[in-house]
Amino acid sequence: MKKRVALLGASGSIGKNTLDVLREGRDFFEPVLFSAHTREESLLALKEEFPQACLVLSGKKDGPEGIRYFGGEGLREAIARAKADIVVNGVSGAPGLGASLAAIQSGADLALANKETIVMASSLVFAEAEKAGVRILPVDSEHSAIFALLEAHGKERAAELILTASGGPFRTRSAESLAAVSPGEALAHPVWNMGPKITIDSATLANKGLEVIEAAGLFGVTPEQVKVVVHPQSVVHSMIRLNDGAVYAQLSKPDMRLPIHNALYWPRCLPCPFAQLDFTELTLEFKKPDFEKFPMLPLAYEAAKKGGVYPAVYNAANETAVDAFLSGRIGFTDIAGLTRETLSRDWRITADSLQSIYEADKMARDSACRYITEQL
Repeated sequence: MKKRVALLGASGSIGKNTLDVLREGRDFFEPVLFSAHTREESLLALKEEFPQACLVLSGKKDGPEGIRYFGGEGLREAIARAKADIVVNGVSGAPGLGASLAAIQSGADLALANKETIVMASSLVFAEAEKAGVRILPVDSEHSAIFALLEAHGKERAAELILTASGGPFRTRSAESLAAVSPGEALAHPVWNMGPKITIDSATLANKGLEVIEAAGLFGVTPEQVKVVVHPQSVVHSMIRLNDGAVYAQLSKPDMRLPIHNALYWPRCLPCPFAQLDFTELTLEFKKPDFEKFPMLPLAYEAAKKGGVYPAVYNAANETAVDAFLSGRIGFTDIAGLTRETLSRDWRITADSLQSIYEADKMARDSACRYITEQL
């Protein structure tokens, strides 16, 4: 029997890579739902290729014939009705949290590419997953690698989780030159082809900061147990250090289709046509990240150690800052300054409900917007 698959964010970078995996595995998968935020043309094209799939346009209230559900409420209803075996969540940003919870509550396993789900509400999300009896399978290449390594070696044997970072386009630039960086320069990632938000996050290392918080939440470790090394080739996707000091790594070409393949086929390990390595052509480098030049990374550790809603505040401030940078309202280095200022406020809100998390998220965005207007 084919595995029923719902794909959220079908028109984005994760969505396009997932579609390649689904096309390659037509004998194994039955797509039952595709969603996009506003790109209705992309959705309608998918309807021609996969006529049995339901279409959802989550960012509009209406649209052309053939698209059945609209808006956030429509997306949640569609997920509940789809009866998918697995939902791939490629939605960008904080709105992905609600979609993740809808997927879990529908009884589907969750192939998770939306970092914000775990960053904002890991305890709540895992409590819902346990209640529903479903698995959360990471799709980020780093967390997918750690998931596989821990399955192979045992979580109880792992002392450290080691995330690799490409270093982004400004790895070799001086700190002084970063203030003049334009959005166009920041969007030119040297390795990965991704959406604008995650590409800017990679340039500031905020993406790696979010992954540190996510790794702690996904694998139940302390932030201190999550390390980061800069690895420009992006061939080693993550490593684990065992209690005896031995380090084990997962290596593959930088191709998001491999972790998506692994999540969709889990628990089976089947042949994959993507990301095959030629070891005769490899040169691998590893360096310490520069916390002073890229302060978004230490700020993430600070938020993770404080816990509560601080990770959600970090995410909200960063999303607000990235939007402001891309629209030309603030400079590149202001992203970290704005995030630091927002985190410096008193956020002793108990993260015991979705309502309190969304409240902190809104308050953080409002605070960041005021700071942009008044100070930047």
